[in-house]
Amino acid sequence: MSEQEQPILEARGLAKRYGQVVALDGVDFELYPNEIVAVIGDNGAGKSTLIKALSGALRPDEGEIRLDGKRVRFRTPGDARSAGIETVYQDLAVAPSLDIASNIFLGREARRRGPLGLALRMLAKRTMRREAARHMEELKIGVQSMRQPVEDLSGGQRQGVAVARAVKWAQRVAIMDEPTAALGVKETRQVIDLILRVRERGLPVILISHDMPHVFELADRIQIMRLGKRVAVVTPHTHTMPEAVAIMTGATRGELEQALVKDAPPAELPEESE
Repeated sequence: MSEQEQPILEARGLAKRYGQVVALDGVDFELYPNEIVAVIGDNGAGKSTLIKALSGALRPDEGEIRLDGKRVRFRTPGDARSAGIETVYQDLAVAPSLDIASNIFLGREARRRGPLGLALRMLAKRTMRREAARHMEELKIGVQSMRQPVEDLSGGQRQGVAVARAVKWAQRVAIMDEPTAALGVKETRQVIDLILRVRERGLPVILISHDMPHVFELADRIQIMRLGKRVAVVTPHTHTMPEAVAIMTGATRGELEQALVKDAPPAELPEESE
């Protein structure tokens, strides 16, 4: 990204307090076009509170959020969705008993044209299944039929449906909260590849994850949170995983050097002279 490029989504000085507890303490954030930004931090670091503020799930006490350079105020998640920001939460928030197409269009159901849709509020199920199938195929999410109940899918496929719904309706930003949590190795790989395809489609992504290898594989930039503050923004090219963890935990320089030595390959012993 160029220095002149404007962030799609940015925050300045966000603060949130719960009594004496400071969840966010003047936090800044930037997300630029066509990038994945990971937000990492220990429990209580403020990353979840930051994401809730950006997605409209809570209102910050101080600071401002800008979308495409314009100040926005999200009073509810619906406000954020209307602005083109969709969130995939860790608990997926899918409707297990409904089929795939119904989950893709959940809350945005298409109705039939004419009196059947206007007066009787009948759904255009065939249209939704056709459009959902095309969308899932574009994202390369393998399922048998749009008529399948989500409860019959594997964990990776369920996550794929949740991501596909977010991507379909997100016009500006997709936020993904621990998208590979509780998944097996194969299913995790499928979700990682799906996130990369989402970025290739031009949709910037905010990723929250505790899995450092996944963070370093996916993220263009990594925002590190500690004790409610942004303490650093690094990239996989400028910092190693032990260095990022040291910043995240507040490790001392000596502890960082020990971590780097521990992760370094064993040194070759010199050959004995005859």
